[in-house]
Amino acid sequence: MMQQTITIDCPPEILLSLHLNAEGFADYIKKQAAINFYKEGKLSSGTAAVWLGTSRVAFLSLAFDAGAFLLEDSVDDFARETALL
Repeated sequence: MMQQTITIDCPPEILLSLHLNAEGFADYIKKQAAINFYKEGKLSSGTAAVWLGTSRVAFLSLAFDAGAFLLEDSVDDFARETALL
């Protein structure tokens, strides 16, 4: 699979105020994006976990800590979560 790289402009004062270097900032943004895409129903937990290079259980723990739900009893949620099984 071909990887895509996305560039985000970030003023140095943001990195300083967050106490992050560029790599740490990129990791943080990627994790937050994966969690939000999961919460919005745009990524399955399995796909998000693969993207972050972690297990599905570890990703779900991060997502739950951020206020996500596993399933909201909808057909769409069930289909999203079982698509890669």
